[in-house]
Amino acid sequence: MKFQHLTLSLIAAGLLAACSSAPNQNQGAAVEDRSSGAASSGIDGNRVTTVNANDGANGSAYPELRDPKNILSKRSVLFDYDSYVVKDQYRPLVEAHAKFLVAHPKVKMLIQGNTDERGSREYNLALGQKRADAVKKALGLLGVAESQLESVSLGEEKPSCTDASESCWSANRRGDMLYSGEF
Repeated sequence: MKFQHLTLSLIAAGLLAACSSAPNQNQGAAVEDRSSGAASSGIDGNRVTTVNANDGANGSAYPELRDPKNILSKRSVLFDYDSYVVKDQYRPLVEAHAKFLVAHPKVKMLIQGNTDERGSREYNLALGQKRADAVKKALGLLGVAESQLESVSLGEEKPSCTDASESCWSANRRGDMLYSGEF
């Protein structure tokens, strides 16, 4: 009996040792060097600078994105319960962001779709994606290039309010528009 336990222990140790071998450092895909803050194109060597909402092109800032008096500082589109239709009251906000993005074609935007905590996790993720896609489609119809836009669902994972009340739930049913450097 002791011999069987000893044999099994040795086999198990041998298997673990085989699984724990160091990976070959010469295999796999090449890693892109991003230490300079810019990405290098493998085709012709051109460099593409990342444009941030806080930095702007060529080091200049986009103060209109942070000015609380400017409509561009507002970044959320709120939705009705169980809906992903962009309401008419948010049309001027979406139009203002579309004009900004069209005027600044190197700037990118991430639209995050959010829900309140009611409903299953799967349902909320799907609804959040529909809300993000609705804002993305509205911006696209106003002339923003698809390459500037990305939509993602956060579902109920990023609430702006945590109370269990209708006013709080309505604040969580939203699509947030974030510019490069803000996400």
